[in-house]
Amino acid sequence: MKVWARGRTSGLLALLLLVVVLVGLSVPLVSERVRCRTFGVGCDRPSGTPVAPAAALPGRLPLTPLEVASQGAYVALGDSFSSGEGAYALPDDLSPENRCHRTSRSYVHAVSRTFEFAGGTRFFACSGARTEHFFESKAGEPPQVEHVDAGTSLITLSIGGNDLGFTKVLAGCILTFPWSGGCRDQEAALEARKPALRQALAGIVRKLQERAPRARIIVLGYPRLFGEREGEALDNLGVDDQRWLNAEGRELNDLIHEVVRAADQELVRLGAPGSVEFIDVHSAFTGHEVGTGAPYVNGLDVDLKAFKAEFHSYHPNAAGYTALAELVTRQVQAGPGRQLNQWR
Repeated sequence: MKVWARGRTSGLLALLLLVVVLVGLSVPLVSERVRCRTFGVGCDRPSGTPVAPAAALPGRLPLTPLEVASQGAYVALGDSFSSGEGAYALPDDLSPENRCHRTSRSYVHAVSRTFEFAGGTRFFACSGARTEHFFESKAGEPPQVEHVDAGTSLITLSIGGNDLGFTKVLAGCILTFPWSGGCRDQEAALEARKPALRQALAGIVRKLQERAPRARIIVLGYPRLFGEREGEALDNLGVDDQRWLNAEGRELNDLIHEVVRAADQELVRLGAPGSVEFIDVHSAFTGHEVGTGAPYVNGLDVDLKAFKAEFHSYHPNAAGYTALAELVTRQVQAGPGRQLNQWR
């Protein structure tokens, strides 16, 4: 009887050891539900199911917004309002080889100087870029998303104005007879382009999150260009035209903000790391619009020989980019106004 008891005990121990080994190897000896309930493994959640933030684990402290942003590389993407178009200080700023017109006055440099990024800074914003150039080559350069990887901790960008064709809209306003109403005749065409822009912006954010899931993504809007002073026409633009252009700029900013807010709310719902943040710069140039005594933005400058506007027309000057830099650096420090799910 003792021999039998020892044999039974040894057998039970061996069986228990086998079960533990198989569970550790995720061999489905028992159902997933039983394994989850009994051993705490095999509890996979369906895709998109919210997860509890890791804050509950003892001894873990949240990273500050700045720590999250600076733990890897800073990558600056987008269009001319991020490349620095309109403000030139060095010969390279206007070099023919600088086909993206990345200048020494862009707000990107101020951000890079203000904070120490463990992975350095990469500057790839390109004048004239549209949403498609995040996925396609422009000016002989790779698609912008390819500059982002898992080591990226901060991304800044501005995009959308070229998709709506604001340069052409401005030209259409300026080249009409004064107060003809031809400027606002373009409204239907602008509205028709907005759904595609909304979808493209959402696609860009998703791709950036996929390539850099722990990064803070900061998207800038666009500044108001005109002060709407009563009775003051500028560059063949009546006050009504200036107000209409400002209102269209506000609507573009609202569209961008809605896309950004939805993406960040999804991160919150999932308890995921990273963030998607919006900087509303619509009023950043208040008191310094086109035509003021100390403008932050260039007015119209026409190349009479080619009969075309110079690139710097209606783009920020050095003071304008300084104002944008202050808003960006403030946002990097402040964060999205919620807990970021990254921990020490």
